[in-house]
Amino acid sequence: MEIRIELPKVKLGIVEADQARVAPADPALARLIDEVSRRRSRQGTLEGLAEAESTGAVRAMFRDWGVDPSKYRPSSEALLRRIIQGKGLYRVLNVVDIGNLGSIEVGWPYGCYDRSRIHPPVAFRAGQAGETYEGIGKRIWHLAGRPVLSDTEGPFGSPISDSTRTMITWSTRDILAVIYAPSSASQAALEAALGSLSQRLLQFAGASATRCLVCL
Repeated sequence: MEIRIELPKVKLGIVEADQARVAPADPALARLIDEVSRRRSRQGTLEGLAEAESTGAVRAMFRDWGVDPSKYRPSSEALLRRIIQGKGLYRVLNVVDIGNLGSIEVGWPYGCYDRSRIHPPVAFRAGQAGETYEGIGKRIWHLAGRPVLSDTEGPFGSPISDSTRTMITWSTRDILAVIYAPSSASQAALEAALGSLSQRLLQFAGASATRCLVCL
């Protein structure tokens, strides 16, 4: 699935995985999450996080979109702040946990979506006046001016917070995972992140096949 990009200064890494088994994280995935979380929590303070190269690059990307990253925090930074504050990484379902794990490793926002609920063509664009969706675990999000993934039914995802319409559930089988990388990220770094994400979906969620794509 290709995604048309209408916003500047961003690369999208895409993984499609089929026939995943959605379940709570198994012990091996839980151990990996704990290990990476401990390593990241030892790497500094909230002030240090704000000065980190990946955080700065993502924040600059948001500003290029006309979005204040302090008011609408990138999902990757929100996860890393939780870890540094000792709150730990959210545990949801294995596919979501795999995405969150990759996000804290590289410092870029990730989104994991139920592909069966997405109706192409898909674009990454600025939200329009009056557009809203029900955010996962949150209130109705007003999307005007915010970065969104949108299909023929309207917005469904964002590097800030995703919608309930396409969220991963127990019944999800086919996955669309998106990495929102700043344009300054190297092709090698993005391809490595895609490879790791693809491999983990196979290893920890039993996905039968994966396809990777970089949209520029």
